[in-house]
Amino acid sequence: MTLRPDLTGVKLLFARDTEIALAAAAALVNTADGDEEHLPDVDALDAFVTAWGWTGQHKRTRAELREVQELRPRLREIWYADEERVVEIVNDLLRESNALPQLVKHDEWDYHLHATPPHAPLGTRMAVEAAMAFADVVRGGELSRLRICDYPTCENVVVDLSKNRSKRYCESGCGNRAAVAAYRARKAARLER
Repeated sequence: MTLRPDLTGVKLLFARDTEIALAAAAALVNTADGDEEHLPDVDALDAFVTAWGWTGQHKRTRAELREVQELRPRLREIWYADEERVVEIVNDLLRESNALPQLVKHDEWDYHLHATPPHAPLGTRMAVEAAMAFADVVRGGELSRLRICDYPTCENVVVDLSKNRSKRYCESGCGNRAAVAAYRARKAARLER
């Protein structure tokens, strides 16, 4: 399970809550990895909610789990879509949720936007948080920061928030696997000489 990144002291491209929401959306999408299900039960959803610091109502039911699981393909489509389709998906998510953005302050967070009340269903809050974050990406002309992992057999999504736009691999260790494969290829080439 990918943990929430520590952005303390990091110069942000977007607002802190937007960057966390983008990373959380990518992590949620990546919980459905081909035939492998990383949110198989309510306990796994509990761990995800805790790891990403979701606040508000969390019913811990199979219905809530299904709602969250059903959100993933809609979010995944954003990584493959052109700008017009991304805007359509974002607007649909906001409209379906009756989103009403408001400034709020809670826990360790300074003022930031929430567009659903804390008692809204978890899946709705996740959808709206992601939609609001993607709205900022579209408004900033930064859709190119949404990528698919460069590792040949990986289909995980990536949000590149690096200053130099250099992030190529997901959070599942693909960067390490690529480095090991490159090292082994170099070593094999040296042995062949």
